[in-house]
Amino acid sequence: MRVLYFSDTFLPKTDGVAVSIKNFSELLALRGHEFLICAPKYGDGDFERMTDQIQVVRFRCGYLPSYPDIKVVLPSPGKIKKIIEDFKPDLIHIHTPGLLGLYAINAAERFGIPTIGTYHTLMAEQEMYVSFYRLFKLDKLFFKVNKFKKKLNIDELDKIVKFDNFNIRKKIILKICNDIYNRCDLVISPSHLIKEQLIEYGITKPITVVSNGMDLKRFKGKPKKLVGDAPKFLHVGRISYEKNCDVVINAFHLIKEKFPNATLTIIGEGPAIPSLERQAEHLGILSSIEFLGFIPNAVLHDVYPKYDIFLTASTMETQGLVVLEAIACGLPAVGVDAFALPELIKHGQNGFIAKSFDHRGIADCAIALAKDPDLYAKFSKQSIQIASGHAMEKCVDLMEDVYSKVVEAMRGKLKKTSVFDMLFDLVN
Repeated sequence: MRVLYFSDTFLPKTDGVAVSIKNFSELLALRGHEFLICAPKYGDGDFERMTDQIQVVRFRCGYLPSYPDIKVVLPSPGKIKKIIEDFKPDLIHIHTPGLLGLYAINAAERFGIPTIGTYHTLMAEQEMYVSFYRLFKLDKLFFKVNKFKKKLNIDELDKIVKFDNFNIRKKIILKICNDIYNRCDLVISPSHLIKEQLIEYGITKPITVVSNGMDLKRFKGKPKKLVGDAPKFLHVGRISYEKNCDVVINAFHLIKEKFPNATLTIIGEGPAIPSLERQAEHLGILSSIEFLGFIPNAVLHDVYPKYDIFLTASTMETQGLVVLEAIACGLPAVGVDAFALPELIKHGQNGFIAKSFDHRGIADCAIALAKDPDLYAKFSKQSIQIASGHAMEKCVDLMEDVYSKVVEAMRGKLKKTSVFDMLFDLVN
């Protein structure tokens, strides 16, 4: 089978979407399938092949002023047309609802190619990147003002963010995403909880759950024990505003009151790091927090076991690959009751779930876990057990089956022709 991937994010930029694309394409290629991945051009670190059966084609792009890591791929209809004519895909798989996703669905309809879309990211939860708050970096202004006016506190910044949330921007982004995914023949959700959310969002096409999976041969943890009075907390992921790492730092500030020797390590890179460092300095806990920056996924399996408890306050996880990696390595976790997290962090089994944005609740959960070595040991065993249900080979089997069934069911799919297509043909 020849499969054409479209994604607005990919290696060398490392995130959950890129890791998922890499894992599935490599393992499916070993089974004889062929892939061509359409992705943004980043510059340094770009490559054109992963293996003999996985080719990568890069597209020119710009970026969002509020978040340079998000690439905006420029229109290239002629290039996509040539790729399809040369590669002759049996299936198109869309991994993001950005401009490349839109170009992909237009091309799929025009050429009558069966199409699948994976809902990796809840884009409506990232509307802050087009808000005036983020565009003008008001978080920086807040901390500058706070140096001179001691009455201001971090809660005031949270109020600005909350006031600036769920509004017309979010609704517009949600409609754009729905329009793309509802034009696919099948939608893939990484978790059952997100499937329910997508139905609520208005996705009307059939939805199949396929976990992003985990290489349990590499992320293979052993039951851990908690020793001493200096618990080591860990947060891993893209350090961007929607991940709510500021809530984790506020929670850690309260944890430090009970465990003065506790430490927090933050792994990842992203635009929120400078403001998080200022926040930690303002709270007087910067010396207990280590920002390690980016660490390649290839070595992360050796990193997780060095820590005791995983913390996350993200409210937009469709699965949470780093959470899955952490629990596979035996770490109990504390997260929030949002989207897919309760599917991996099962309250009272391998960790605790607090309310979204509730840094006090997160702190209380983390403190309760760190105070009870017996409970910690029990949760560690359960983390490994829960992760075992996401073995990569099982997920690849399911994905391969989905591909075959969609291609067979949509064989002879009708092409759609628009006035734009006719004009396109005239000029090409």
